[in-house]
Amino acid sequence: MAPLTPSEPVARTEPVASVTVVGLDAAGAPPHPALASVLAAAGLVVGAARHLAAVPVPAGADTVTLGPLAPAVRRLAEAVAAGVPAVVLASGDPGLFGIVRRLRAAGLPLRVVPAVSSVAAAFARAGLPWDGAAVVTAHGRDPRAALNACRALPLVAVLTAPGAGAAELGAGLVGWSRRLLVAEHLGTDAERIRAVTPEQAAAESWADPHVLLSLAEPASTGCGVGTAGAGQSALATGGMRVDNQPAAAPAGGWALPETRYAHRDSMISKSEVRALVVARLRPRLGRLIWDVGAGSGSVGIECALLGAAVLAVEQDRGAGATIQANAAAHGVNVRLVAARAPEALAGLPEPDAVFVGGGGVDVLAAVAARRPERVVLTLAALDRVAPAVGLLRAAGYTVEGVQLSAARLADLPGGSIRLAATNPVVVLTGERPCTT
Repeated sequence: MAPLTPSEPVARTEPVASVTVVGLDAAGAPPHPALASVLAAAGLVVGAARHLAAVPVPAGADTVTLGPLAPAVRRLAEAVAAGVPAVVLASGDPGLFGIVRRLRAAGLPLRVVPAVSSVAAAFARAGLPWDGAAVVTAHGRDPRAALNACRALPLVAVLTAPGAGAAELGAGLVGWSRRLLVAEHLGTDAERIRAVTPEQAAAESWADPHVLLSLAEPASTGCGVGTAGAGQSALATGGMRVDNQPAAAPAGGWALPETRYAHRDSMISKSEVRALVVARLRPRLGRLIWDVGAGSGSVGIECALLGAAVLAVEQDRGAGATIQANAAAHGVNVRLVAARAPEALAGLPEPDAVFVGGGGVDVLAAVAARRPERVVLTLAALDRVAPAVGLLRAAGYTVEGVQLSAARLADLPGGSIRLAATNPVVVLTGERPCTT
């Protein structure tokens, strides 16, 4: 391995950092060969109890056992000010959702010696490539974002935490076609990698901390559609996106022409309308979008192309098959709920935003009762606008609306060009006031 080098850019002339952050290999390999000399010079060593017990801490060095991080950061700052060399011990790669971010935020000068991360070790133990995986964490934050990443993308690694581990994430993935690999006690004699279904993961207890790998299963019938196509490659079967961005905006864009989707009798949101609707829904990795009355599924699919998890609710069986075919063609995962709204909405996981593309006032009322952050709907009939606005306002939403009427260029005989009008549509957006 390369010798220790400052993490600062080469052009800087600041002194060599007096805090060295050393990762202990999550795969169980011996420590970095430079660790012995770094420890021998240290006047302060900081780490979890298991890390302090695993290395030869010098007899004259002070130690801080990590619990709350703030006291350790204060001790490290005092050591830097006094010119005392300090060492921080961490698991795996301390720059991957690790302590390096917090120490940097405190203004401490650092050198970092990473080891194999727990994520890399978990994929290696499972014998899987992970160059196209998304890596997220459920530690110290709302786990719904990590859960929705697993719902949206075909290959995700999750760094878990007590109360936000394989059991909880597995429960949230019931209904999605996923295979879960749970890696416990990595790098120890008790190491264990188990492949389970979401239902099995939810029913068991797991050792903390552990790493969860979520892999999309090939589509058959029902939910969990597609892992191959133009948008995202079949990561679960060894492929990867050529742009190396598992959750980036699609290279082919969005607000795609209607010809890019199978649809019946032009029953599809026009691209101009879809552009505004998708913008209002604000899809991104970590969010869950409902597409109610999904029709061809174009709105939900474009939300999925932008990284969101998507539930498409559609009662018509023929339309459901079309949604599945369109999702597979665009290489995204969309869970189909083939049932009638509003009854079908009961028991579905809480959405961040909802598009209501079909159904009456009862569907809109059921959606508003779940209090998502945003509700977006399209209406062609003007007599439905006022009741919808009133319902949303009564539910505590602020409402804005716009009428869209696009005219597209169309050829005429003799080389002339005319404007061909599309049907005007009213787009309503209801937003819940921020409470924080």
